[in-house]
Amino acid sequence: MDVKNAFLHGELDREIYICQPIGFQSQDHPEYVCKLRKALYRLKQAPRAWYGKISEFLTHSCYSVASADSRLFVKVVGRKLAIVLVYVDDSILTGDCEEEILLTKKNLSVRFQMKELGQINHFLGLEVDCNEEGICLHQKKYSEDLLKKFGMFNCKPISTPLEPNAKMCVHEGKDLGDMTMYRQLVGSLIYLTQTRPGVSFAIGVMSRYMHNPKKHHMEVVRRILTYVKSTIDYGLLYKKGDYDNRRSTTGYVFKLGDGAISWCSKRQPTLSLSTTEAEHRVVAVAAQESTWLMQLMKDLHQPVGYSVTLYCDNQLSICLAKNHVFHARILWIQPPTPI
Repeated sequence: MDVKNAFLHGELDREIYICQPIGFQSQDHPEYVCKLRKALYRLKQAPRAWYGKISEFLTHSCYSVASADSRLFVKVVGRKLAIVLVYVDDSILTGDCEEEILLTKKNLSVRFQMKELGQINHFLGLEVDCNEEGICLHQKKYSEDLLKKFGMFNCKPISTPLEPNAKMCVHEGKDLGDMTMYRQLVGSLIYLTQTRPGVSFAIGVMSRYMHNPKKHHMEVVRRILTYVKSTIDYGLLYKKGDYDNRRSTTGYVFKLGDGAISWCSKRQPTLSLSTTEAEHRVVAVAAQESTWLMQLMKDLHQPVGYSVTLYCDNQLSICLAKNHVFHARILWIQPPTPI
């Protein structure tokens, strides 16, 4: 939904004076100034004043402001949610409580002059495609405009944004005559990373040289644009039926000779904060199982006279297993004492 003349609804919380507008000057008192009663466009306080007005209305409608983002308003109705996201004079209404969403739209239209734009397709340069497969976010139109603006729309496709093992240096190379163009290019590409994580690293590297770019830096940025052209249809796809939780799965198998004698595939009881932590949990559980199997073989009078080797393909987990010093960023699991 879009609010018509949004800033004109804002009420100022301080005294602000302006010069008499052109065409409305007083002939008797040309030296007078005007005291504003409400916000105007191009006034620095206007966005904040409008936010105060829409925030007051939504909180009065039993919406709560999200602690993580003050532009996000959430209302809980039983087990369902109604969500309003406000960005200046645009707002997105979503959630699984259809009745509350319809009521909110009606109340907003009564309180403010609203224009309903229907199902979301574009928002702040982002394009949204909803289909049976899920929701896709992309910036195809933005990418096309960017390529046309800098004369790269008809460039030949390329498979990677950077050359393999490319080395960048801040001092080497000839100075770039027009630094403004380089900065505009990199700044425009940074906005593209909202839906293109594949170019985030390359653009992040090139943004380091915005203060003093060289000619070869510009060539690399143009290469990134060429890659954007060859992957212009790429975006982020959010499929339906996502994971019910984010807990990892513990899996291992032990063999005696050529036959498997113990194996496991079980969801971990708690959520791991990193792949390293999840893998380290698996190694610790496998080590415990190995200790138990060795004790079992001993009870069967078949003692194992060698150390059982655990195989793991996560290098950080292997390093953690070798380092017995506590690390605050990793949930430490004390490995069992080997027999």
